[in-house]
Amino acid sequence: MGFARRHPLLSAVLLLLILVVGAVGGTGGAVWRAAHQDEASRIDHVDVIAVLGAAEYDGRPSPVFQGRLEHVLELYRNHFSSTVLTLGGKEQGDVTTEADAGRTWLLGRGMPESSVYAEPKGNDTLRSLQAAASFMQAHGMRSVFLVSDPWHNLRIRRMGRDLGLQVYVSATWTSAARSHHTRLDGYVRETFVYLGQCILHLAGGCG
Repeated sequence: MGFARRHPLLSAVLLLLILVVGAVGGTGGAVWRAAHQDEASRIDHVDVIAVLGAAEYDGRPSPVFQGRLEHVLELYRNHFSSTVLTLGGKEQGDVTTEADAGRTWLLGRGMPESSVYAEPKGNDTLRSLQAAASFMQAHGMRSVFLVSDPWHNLRIRRMGRDLGLQVYVSATWTSAARSHHTRLDGYVRETFVYLGQCILHLAGGCG
């Protein structure tokens, strides 16, 4: 108390620093824990498996996107759902959408056309998930496995649940998550993205 009275400004700075470090550390820990939760280990069936899009090159999925699609194919072949939904619009100059590129890749691996749907809308995670929510509502679906890279798990699960979906996450550890450097970069980036969203929605909490 004596130090705080003698150095009020320094005390306030130190307190703010402690709060910031605590918030970043706590959020980073939550991102890491969610990344290591594969809910396919406890949920054996959902209405649909939805995969978040990533870069594609003239209809050919990038290594990051292909890693996600390979994981979707594994979930499908293990009967977690009979329906797959690919997500993602296109950037300026693209000849096709992420969703359509993903659907084409899955069909080329033997999935029947009746099992794979594309929602080629949105150039960011929120708009893609909004498209997924609209598709699911139109088809009477509620439960979904969201497939992305592991450090996205916490954020996409929160966003999906905010949209009223019964969301479970099952991430791929191939391609983007293969190297330690890529993983660290993903965790750090996602920690600050999620923390920023929490600050923007502070009134609603950050569950």
